[in-house]
Amino acid sequence: MRKFIILFSLLNFCVGNRLFAQSATDSVKVTIQQLFKGMKNADGEMVKNCFADSAIMQTITKNKSGNDYVKTDLAANFVSQIKTLEKDAADERITIEAIHVNGPLAVVWTPYQFFWKGKFSHCGVNSFQLVRIDQQWKIQYIIDTRQKVNCQQ
Repeated sequence: MRKFIILFSLLNFCVGNRLFAQSATDSVKVTIQQLFKGMKNADGEMVKNCFADSAIMQTITKNKSGNDYVKTDLAANFVSQIKTLEKDAADERITIEAIHVNGPLAVVWTPYQFFWKGKFSHCGVNSFQLVRIDQQWKIQYIIDTRQKVNCQQ
């Protein structure tokens, strides 16, 4: 009987831990959600912790002639901007449509709507590349689109 109780307890412990273990997909999702929570709360440190040290941000936008071009910035500059905002000034509402993970690499696709000080500003799609560094998912690269029309609110 004692062996049965020990075996049952051990089995229960192993199965229980599996049920509560976070999958790679869930861990990636937490990093992405943390980024937007940090933005909304103007918490530069929270935002900074989401990025790899050499992270790059790009936006596909239009120039004065109306042609598409890619604007590049460092995540560190973005973090500095977030630190200067008022809480709730930047509110990017995302929908996570896809997460793909292969070992230490993850790709995330998130359509979004961006609100500036409570008013709709623009919408688009974010494409994230994340890497697992020291057992934590970090954003290495973001590219997004921006538009003011054909947005679903």
